[in-house]
Amino acid sequence: MNADTSKTPAGSERLPVDHDVLAGLADGPRRDFRLRGRAFAGDPALRQPADDPSLEAQRSATTRAALELGKQGFPAQSLPRALGGQEAFAAYVAGFEETLLASPSAQIKAGVQYGLFGGAIQHLGNAAQHERWLRAVMAGELMGSFAMTEIGHGSDVAALGTTATYDPATQEFEVHTPFRAATKDYIGNAARDARAAVVFARLITRGVDHGIHALFVPLRTEEGQPLPGITIEDDGYKGGLPGVDNGRIAFDRIRVPRANLLDRYGQVAADGTYTSDIESPGRRFFTMLGTLVQGRVSLDGAATVGAKLALDIAVRYALARRQFAGADADEETTLLDYAQHQRRLMPALARTWANAAAHESLLGDFERVFSGADDTDEARQTLETRAAGFKALSTWDALDIVQECREACGGQGFLAENRLVGLHQDLDVYATFEGDNTVLLQLVGKRLLGDYAAELKDVDFGGVARYIGTQAAEHSLYRTGLASAGRTIGDIFTPALNARRIRSGKLIGALLAERVRVMVAQLAGDLRPAAKASPEAAAELFNRHQHELIEAARAYVEMLKWEAIDAQYKQIDRAAHPAEAKLVKRLRDLFGLSLIEQHIGWHLMYGRLPMARARQVGPAIDRLCGLLADNALDIVEAFGFGPEHRRAPIADGAEAARQDEARAHYRAGRAASTWPADEKAIYKSKMAARRRR
Repeated sequence: MNADTSKTPAGSERLPVDHDVLAGLADGPRRDFRLRGRAFAGDPALRQPADDPSLEAQRSATTRAALELGKQGFPAQSLPRALGGQEAFAAYVAGFEETLLASPSAQIKAGVQYGLFGGAIQHLGNAAQHERWLRAVMAGELMGSFAMTEIGHGSDVAALGTTATYDPATQEFEVHTPFRAATKDYIGNAARDARAAVVFARLITRGVDHGIHALFVPLRTEEGQPLPGITIEDDGYKGGLPGVDNGRIAFDRIRVPRANLLDRYGQVAADGTYTSDIESPGRRFFTMLGTLVQGRVSLDGAATVGAKLALDIAVRYALARRQFAGADADEETTLLDYAQHQRRLMPALARTWANAAAHESLLGDFERVFSGADDTDEARQTLETRAAGFKALSTWDALDIVQECREACGGQGFLAENRLVGLHQDLDVYATFEGDNTVLLQLVGKRLLGDYAAELKDVDFGGVARYIGTQAAEHSLYRTGLASAGRTIGDIFTPALNARRIRSGKLIGALLAERVRVMVAQLAGDLRPAAKASPEAAAELFNRHQHELIEAARAYVEMLKWEAIDAQYKQIDRAAHPAEAKLVKRLRDLFGLSLIEQHIGWHLMYGRLPMARARQVGPAIDRLCGLLADNALDIVEAFGFGPEHRRAPIADGAEAARQDEARAHYRAGRAASTWPADEKAIYKSKMAARRRR
C-alpha cells in the first residue's frame, strides 16, 4: 500500500514510494519480531497512568508491563533450546527494543529483568544454574536485579569494592560491603520488586583476589522483606523513568552457598582452589564482561526507536500546523514548507535512518557471536567496540533529536500529553546507562590505536620508512597550503563544481574514512613516546591527548554508520524499487554531508576539501532537505507507529482539526457582508491612490 498523498503540497517532488517496501527497509531483516514487539507496546493496558504521577502508581504499572512481557514468552526466545528457547538472540533484542513505545520505563525494567539479571545467569552461569533459576527469571516469576554499579565506581568495573570471600569450612561465600562507596547504587528493581540479584564482587579465596566475578544472591523473603544482613534503600524520584524502582543495596557479611557462584569463567573447588580456562586475569575479566554486551546493543536500538517516535510526532505536526499567510489569504503556510524547518527535521530524519541501518548491522554481529557462528576473540572484540560506540552516539543523537522535535512543535511540544518532554526525560539517563558515553568512546579509541599498532607491527623496516616518509610529505604539503595546487580528495571525485558532484557516495565515504585515518595516525604519533616513558609520564601524556582520542573514536563510529546506510542503499534492487532506492540515497547523502558540514573546518584545515567544493556542501544539504520534506510523511509512516504508539494529539488529528476550523471560519467570514474591513488593505489602497495622483 502507498502512503497517503493527500497532504503532499502542489508542485512537490515527492517520490511515489511503496509503503510496504519502505517499511521493510526501515524495520530490517527482523521485521516480524519488531512487529510483534510493536503490537505488544500498543496495548493500552500496559501504559503508565497519566492521571497519577505517584511513584507507586508508575512503578506498579511498569511492573505489570514487564511481567506481561515474560508471560507472553518474549524473553524465552533467547533461551537455549535445551530450556525450550529458540536461541533467537538478535531477533529477541529487535522486538524488545520496540517495547519503548509502551513506555521507556517498561523497556528498561524489562531489560533489567530479562536482559541483565537473566542474561547474566544465562551467559555466566552453568547448566545446573540455568535449570534452577533461568526459566523462572525469563517467565517473570523470579524478579531480580543486576547489582554491578557502586556509588564509588560505575564505568570502572574492575575497581568495584564489594567482596566475596570464600570460607572452605562452610563452603560459602561471605559477601560484604566494606565502605559506603562500595554500596551498589542505581540498581533497577532493587527498591521494590527484586527477590534476588546477580552481584558483582571481588572473589577472594586462599588469600588471593581473583578480580570481579558474579554470584546469585537472595535479597528478600517471598513477602518482600530484606533478608538479614541486607540493607536496601530507595533512590526515590529521578529525572525520568519514574516506573523503574532503582535502589541501593549493601551487604553486611551475608553468606551464600558455593553453588551460587556463576562459574562459567572461574570455578572455586570445595577446598577453595580457584581454576579457570582463561589463565590471564585481564583477558578473563574482559571475556566475562563481553558476554553482557546485550545491554549496550539494546540501548542503541531503543534510543533509535525513541528518536523515530519523536520525529513521527514532529513531522506530522509540521504537516498539519500552519503559520503566517502564504499566497492564498485563506491558507497559511505549513511549517514543513519552510526551508529552516526542513533544516531542523530532515537531517535528524537522515541521522535516525542511518542509526537504524547501523543498528541492524550490529544485531548481525551480535547474532553471529552469540549463536556461535563466529565466536572468536576478534569477533567478540569487534562486537564490544561497535556496541560501545554505537550506543554512545545513538543515545546522544536521540536526546538531541527529541529536543529538536520538542522545539519544532513550539508550546504544543512542551505539553506532557504530546510525549516529547517526557520522552526526553526518560532517554536522558541512556547516555550513562551501561557505561558513560564518553568513557565508551575512550574504549573505542583505544581499540583503534591497538588496530593501528597491529597494522604496523608486521611491516618491514623499509615499509615503515616509506610510510613515515609519505606521512611527512603529506603533512608538509597540507601544512604549507600547497594542496590547492595539487589534487585533494575533493578534486579527485568532483571535477565539476556542482551540488550533484558533492553528493557523490564515493567522495563522502572517502572524506569520512580519510578523517579517521589521519586522526588515528596523528594520535598514534603523539602517543608514541609513551612506550618508553615511565608509567606516570605515560599516563600524563595519554591524559593530555584524551580529547583527541575520543574525537577520533567519534569520527570512526560516524564513518561506520554512514557505511551501514550506504550498504543498505547498495543492497536495494534498484530496477524493481527505483523510488525507494532514490529515497534511501537521499537519506544517505544528507547524513554524510551533514557530518562533513559539522566538521568542515577539519576538512579545510587538512586540505581534504578545496574551498570551492566546501562551499557546495551547504546548498547541497538545503536541496536534499527540500526533496526529503516532500517524502517526510512516507518516511515516518515506514517506522510503523500507529496512534496507539504515538499517543500525541497534535500528531493524530487535533492540530489538523483546529486548522480546518480556522480556515472554515475565515472563509465564511470573508464571504459575509458583516466581515470587518482590513485596515492594512485600506492603507495600501490609500497609498496607491496617492502615488497615482
